[in-house]
Amino acid sequence: MPEIISLGELLVEIMRTERGVSLNREGLFAGPFPSGAPAIYINQAARLGALAGFIGVCGKDDFGRLIADCLEANRVDTHRIKFIEGWTTGCAFVTYASDGSRQFIFHLAHSAAGLLGEDDIDPGYFKDVKLLHIMGSSLSVSESSRDACYKAIELTKERGGLVSFDPNLRPELMPIDQIREICWPVKQAADIILPSGEEASMLTGIEDAGDACRELLSWAKIVGLKLGAQGSKVFTKDQEVEVASIEAEEVDPTGAGDCWDAGFTVAYLEGRSLEDCARFANVVGALSVTKLGPMAGAPSRTEVEKSMGLKPQAEEPKGH
Repeated sequence: MPEIISLGELLVEIMRTERGVSLNREGLFAGPFPSGAPAIYINQAARLGALAGFIGVCGKDDFGRLIADCLEANRVDTHRIKFIEGWTTGCAFVTYASDGSRQFIFHLAHSAAGLLGEDDIDPGYFKDVKLLHIMGSSLSVSESSRDACYKAIELTKERGGLVSFDPNLRPELMPIDQIREICWPVKQAADIILPSGEEASMLTGIEDAGDACRELLSWAKIVGLKLGAQGSKVFTKDQEVEVASIEAEEVDPTGAGDCWDAGFTVAYLEGRSLEDCARFANVVGALSVTKLGPMAGAPSRTEVEKSMGLKPQAEEPKGH
């Protein structure tokens, strides 16, 4: 049984090949690329050597098979991924503006991803769980997906596992006030919250990101603030630790925050200090942006340790 579990939306991304071409204009696309925030996370966790498993729903189509093949190649347990006839796998069309901001058109709520429900959460699958990772996007896909997340949290807590939460807010899928409402039960159960500055502010209503993270400590023991190219800052009631990132040539930043989450939680389960967790996660996140596609750049532990100047210790997965 996996020690790290995530669940939620599975989708492919179809991306503009050039920046600055809006989605209301004709133009070229690249892809499909396997994606979905919780899937990117669990793929990266497995690449780092974790015993990782995923729960989700795809259509019985080539897009679904593409995602599952990628996860399986990187040693994610996919036995709890269902393939449903008559429903298509979720997808997102993505374009980058010249300033690096993104625009999405999602097909999720009416795709197979929205069919995830409580019945898909097998208590036996949580026998050895050490950490459950929840994404805010998975809460907003559908009511049944949200209920599945809540049930998974309950099972994890019953077994003494930790819950980490990335708000991963998607205003394209749901209004902010509603997102705050559905995130409330998760915030109360979370041991670790891993937001960006904007997400921390939207969750709390506090403009300053640092103050917003301190407010989130009312629920979680640890808050890891992702600062992009500037690195990250970790907050607890007793300390605040800021760690710089490394330089990397950015090709595609999609999924970098999800990969950062994986680096941080994997390192934390290994008993590293919070500073070392942040440093490890910063390198994972930085390396993840160097290839086109949300999962394509996910580094192995060997690559991460080499970038950190460490002697690699873990066997490297075969890759995508």
